Amino acid sequence: MRGQQTTVRPARPRPAFAPAGREIVIAPGGCTGWHYHRVRLDAVVLAGTLTRVLYDRTIEVHRAGTTFVEPAGIGHVHLGHNLGTDPVVLYVTPALPEGTPFSIPTPPPSGATPAVCQEHTA
Repeated sequence: MRGQQTTVRPARPRPAFAPAGREIVIAPGGCTGWHYHRVRLDAVVLAGTLTRVLYDRTIEVHRAGTTFVEPAGIGHVHLGHNLGTDPVVLYVTPALPEGTPFSIPTPPPSGATPAVCQEHTA
């Protein structure tokens, strides 16, 4: 992983209408590495700009105030990268039980290099 490590922390107090979730912070230059999730995740970008590289090497950019969905399963391997100078802050639901891994690391998909984070910073 290049740059600062991604952190997962309990979310700040939430409005009554918002489901429980987790807050994810990716420091400038940080990269999550390739991974997938056991369950579908709905995400809101609270701050910064997140660049996602999907299993087919499609690149999606999500700015503060936007939302996206990460489908569950190994067929949806991806990584998140902060190419900006400000931290990326995401609010992600659903919450998982305490101790449950948030994501499952995996090797890069076919055709993608393990150094994709470095490739996107060059």
